[in-house]
Amino acid sequence: MLRSFRLAPLALLILVPLLAACSRSRPEAQAEGSTNSIALTGAGATFPSVLYNRWLVVYHDHNPKVAITYAAVGSGEGVRRFIGEKITDGEKVDFGASDAAMSDEEIANADNNVLMVPVTAGCVAVAYNLTGFQGDLKLSRRAYAGIFNGEIKKWNDPLIVQTNPGAKLPDMAISPVVRQDASGTTFAFTKNLDAISERWHQQFSAAMLVKWPGNPIRAKGNQGVAGAIAGSDGRVGYVGYEFARKIGLDTAALENKEGKFLKPRPESCRAALATAEVPENFRVFVPDPTGKESYPIVTFSWILLRKKYKDAATAKALQELFQWSLRDGQRYASELGYIQLPPAIAEKAEVALKSIGTEG
Repeated sequence: MLRSFRLAPLALLILVPLLAACSRSRPEAQAEGSTNSIALTGAGATFPSVLYNRWLVVYHDHNPKVAITYAAVGSGEGVRRFIGEKITDGEKVDFGASDAAMSDEEIANADNNVLMVPVTAGCVAVAYNLTGFQGDLKLSRRAYAGIFNGEIKKWNDPLIVQTNPGAKLPDMAISPVVRQDASGTTFAFTKNLDAISERWHQQFSAAMLVKWPGNPIRAKGNQGVAGAIAGSDGRVGYVGYEFARKIGLDTAALENKEGKFLKPRPESCRAALATAEVPENFRVFVPDPTGKESYPIVTFSWILLRKKYKDAATAKALQELFQWSLRDGQRYASELGYIQLPPAIAEKAEVALKSIGTEG
């Protein structure tokens, strides 16, 4: 049985950007200590990084001969490092992580030697900082799409007032906060906007990196966006729910496809993910979930692995690490604000992991 422990919310946020830097000596120390030690490196999505860092610490505690570092650099950068094009020695990774499944072109650039495995899931919150506002802010589909496509510029816009009757909404400019780096969280958010807003679909579509209208505040990583929202009154942005929760940001209740307003919660996110039909390659998106109890913006998060590794020990260590994450590791998801994978998907992912082998 693995030991469970809790880190203070602030410590978790600090750990995300610093873990890789603080633990880079770990693999070297482990390698010096035993010829049976192995070092694994990964990089990618910030969205699941709080959970991944918990996994890696707990797993290493139980398996001290396996030293693992994970750099939370964003999904786009994680895919780039995984593919291995134009990277330095310090950027080479054994696995990547992304909240946007790799495209056919990206897989081809990796010589088709790619296995995408979903290991967790979560919801993207629209978090806000609005001093003096009482109650839960409700944003219709038209309202939150309008905020981020530049149509709605003030907090007392009629479309916001309409769904918040009696609330004191200030005559204040809205300051959107967005990601400046290539991001799977951005992809999940804009995938939803693309599904619900014709204007967004025509002008922007879904992407990991967006040329946002107007002059929004830009921040790096989910932790950067969460911090920027907290930093000043009148700001609103999209961020992984777990980051909003950890620093106590208010989150809006969003209108779903059935016209019901829901806040991001484990139960509403699970309901949305349950509507997903998962193909053999695990490239599954849920841009506009059906069901009255479904929160509208959810995403799976994938680990990017190679079907064939040069080193048999690396292949075996990665198999065992992510088999554990799909079994015992899932229990850490809920306490950190993530969603446990539906059992059927976790079982299918475990079967896929068994296919990993070595070259030659």
